Amino acid sequence: MNIIDSSGWLEYFTNGSNANFFAPVIESTGEVLVPTISLFEVFKRVLIEKNRNDALEAVAIMKGGHIIDLDDNLALVAAELSFEMELPHADSIIHATARANNATLWTQDSHFKGLDGIQYIEK
Repeated sequence: MNIIDSSGWLEYFTNGSNANFFAPVIESTGEVLVPTISLFEVFKRVLIEKNRNDALEAVAIMKGGHIIDLDDNLALVAAELSFEMELPHADSIIHATARANNATLWTQDSHFKGLDGIQYIEK
């Protein structure tokens, strides 16, 4: 299974320079887990940068994957990761979700570079 960091989804939706890195994973929706925090982040960013219709279209594509809700156990694990690794809260939730589901995390966020279970590309 795979999880795409919010920055990866945004790169894909905006056809950024790293879109081709994320495209094969995103387009294999049966293998994609989507933390609810990613829905929030992507919807908000597309809403700000484009419009509501584009934001809804982006979320519709994301919902082709398996949505993973943030529950109490995952929240506590994410909080520990945030503390231990000095991660921002959304990134800690995404990372905790990947770990809990034995999923590979695809990202361009440098604080994940070199960690096990991470597929990283530099911005």
